[in-house]
Amino acid sequence: MHLAYPAVLSALLFCTGLYGVLARRNAILVLMSVELMLNAVNLNLVAFDVWLSKAAEETLHSGQALTLFTIAIAAAEIGIGLAIVLAVYRNRGTSDIDKLRDTAEGHEPDGPDTDAPATGPAAEKAEATA
Repeated sequence: MHLAYPAVLSALLFCTGLYGVLARRNAILVLMSVELMLNAVNLNLVAFDVWLSKAAEETLHSGQALTLFTIAIAAAEIGIGLAIVLAVYRNRGTSDIDKLRDTAEGHEPDGPDTDAPATGPAAEKAEATA
């Protein structure tokens, strides 16, 4: 098999994942797109490892070893990322990235200059603890 086939497939997978990261607003779909990008890189690593081992007649297979390391890192990343997304969803009630970005800046989406009382799950939780 030629090296061009897995390289083109890897490029298509990576571009699909990149589009998913840039266009999606749901945090879980963004994590899935990042995983798609990592799998494209793994495909490239294995394809180039096989191609270079045939050319140099080496048996080191460092590309495949790096792929296993990348898979382990990706599994840990998706586990921690999913736990964070679920915790944020429980606290905020949404996993929309744009809404989470507004609350992370320290003010409500209406703006910091409004004098209206705070409403929502955060205000109810603050009133319950007071």
